[in-house]
Amino acid sequence: MTDRIFGDIPGHPPGSIFADRAELHETGVHRPLQAGISGSATEGADSIVLSGGYEDDEDHGDLIIYTGSGGRDQQTGTQTHDQPFAGRNRALAFSCMNGLPVRVIRGSTHDFVHSPPYGYSYDGLYLVEKYWHEPGRSGFRVWRFRLVEIPSISNRQREEPGAVSEEQGAYNVPAGRHREQTTARIVRNTLLAVSLKRLYKYSCQMCSVRLECPAGPYAEAAHIRPLGSPHYGPDVIGNMICLCPNHHVLFDNGAISVEKNLSLIGATGDLWVHRKHGIGREFLRYHREHYLTDP
Repeated sequence: MTDRIFGDIPGHPPGSIFADRAELHETGVHRPLQAGISGSATEGADSIVLSGGYEDDEDHGDLIIYTGSGGRDQQTGTQTHDQPFAGRNRALAFSCMNGLPVRVIRGSTHDFVHSPPYGYSYDGLYLVEKYWHEPGRSGFRVWRFRLVEIPSISNRQREEPGAVSEEQGAYNVPAGRHREQTTARIVRNTLLAVSLKRLYKYSCQMCSVRLECPAGPYAEAAHIRPLGSPHYGPDVIGNMICLCPNHHVLFDNGAISVEKNLSLIGATGDLWVHRKHGIGREFLRYHREHYLTDP
C-alpha cells in the first residue's frame, strides 16, 4: 500500500478551513489538485471534495448522496456519457465494502447550506454505506454513493451558536475529546480488519472461500472475544479471524467454534492460521466457554 491515510490528518481537525486546493494538497487532507475523489481501486478512497461539479449531488449534512467521477465534457462540465465503474469510482466502492472512513471536504462553490463562505472546509469522517448506479439528470448513468457521518458529536452543531450540546457521559470526557477517541477507535479497528483480510487474501480461514465482487474481494473480520461490555475483548489482530459471511454468522452465534488444536467444532476441517497471524488461544477458549451450547 501507499502512504495513504484513512482518518483525520494530524493538526487539521474537522472544521479546519483551507484557502484553496493547493493547501488541501500540501496538508494531505485531499491530495488531488483537481479530482474530487482521492483513492485507488485497490486501496480505497480516503477523501472526497464537494465543490458543485456534479448536478446530482445531494448534501443533507450528516448524509450525503455523492456522484461518482467521469462522464463529463472537460470544457463545459456537462454530463455527456455514462460513468464507468473503474478508477476512483471503484475506490469508493472498495471503501464501502471494507468500512474505510472517508474525509469529506466542502468547497464554497458547493451550493448547499453546509458549505463554507470561502475556500474549503474539512467536515469530518464519513462511511460509504451503499453504492449503486442510475440515470442522472442528464439521462446518462452515474454512480451514486451514500455517505453517512461517523457517529459522533456533530461538528456543525458544536459550531452553531446557541446549539444544544450533547450531555457529557459518566466519565465527563469533553465533547471534542469524546469525538477524537470514538473516531480513533473506529479508524483503528477498520485498518486492523483490512490488514487481516489482506494477510489471508480475503479467503475464509474456515472454508478457504474467497468471494469476488465487482469492487474486489470480500471477507469479514470477526472478533473472537467480542468488544465492549460485557465481554471486553481487545481490539487486536490476535483477537480476530478472517471469515466468509456464512461462517461469521455461524461463529458469532455459537454454531461453530475452534478447538485447542485448531480443529473446528460443529464443522469439518481445521482453522487455517497464517504464520504471521498470532491468534490468542485464550480468546478461542473464551469463545468455546461462552458460545457453545454444549461445550
